[in-house]
Amino acid sequence: MSTNAPKYIAIEGPIGVGKTTLCRRLAEKFNYDILLEAPSENPFLSRFYSNPRQFAFQTQVHFLLQRAEQLRSLKQEDLFEQVKVADFLIDKDRLFAQLNLDHDEFELYLSIYKHLTIDAPIPDLVIYLQAPVETLLQRIRKRNIACEQSITPAYLNQLNEAYTRFFHFYSDSPLLIINASEIDVVSNESDFLELVTRVQSNISGRQYFNLEITAE
Repeated sequence: MSTNAPKYIAIEGPIGVGKTTLCRRLAEKFNYDILLEAPSENPFLSRFYSNPRQFAFQTQVHFLLQRAEQLRSLKQEDLFEQVKVADFLIDKDRLFAQLNLDHDEFELYLSIYKHLTIDAPIPDLVIYLQAPVETLLQRIRKRNIACEQSITPAYLNQLNEAYTRFFHFYSDSPLLIINASEIDVVSNESDFLELVTRVQSNISGRQYFNLEITAE
């Protein structure tokens, strides 16, 4: 379809907020290629949710290597010259590392990160989905992925706070922040079409999509 949408859109937000589903909907709407995380391919993830302290480092390094390889392959194939929508930013890897690793583990993680020399493309638009812990828990229970059922409200609260801090300072790309508890861009067709209109409106700076749309 003909579109004025940005060529590369990245969608971010905490576990259960609806990133991947929205990514698929936008890809279908705009006829974009899609780039998805693959948490099911991380052999440590289920063990991390059961025992975060023991398996945090293995889980995080696996995600880092996985995401770096995805981006490296795409760069080599020049696929970022094509339009694309992704359900992650590589920047979020460090966010999770800071949250889950102790000081020495984080220093080792940073050393690995620097040696990977990740040259990630910068999105033309980032969509950040926000939701309170109660909403995230409801959606996690509803989608019923076994390993996620042990995720605690305390962990989701820490994750929400980490995302809030990260995007408070984020300025690499235009940013659209959506209150996903008030606006259902995943299941509500009217809300989704309003989002499509916003995405096609040449967003600049930081904008908010709440019950009323405002901009900074």
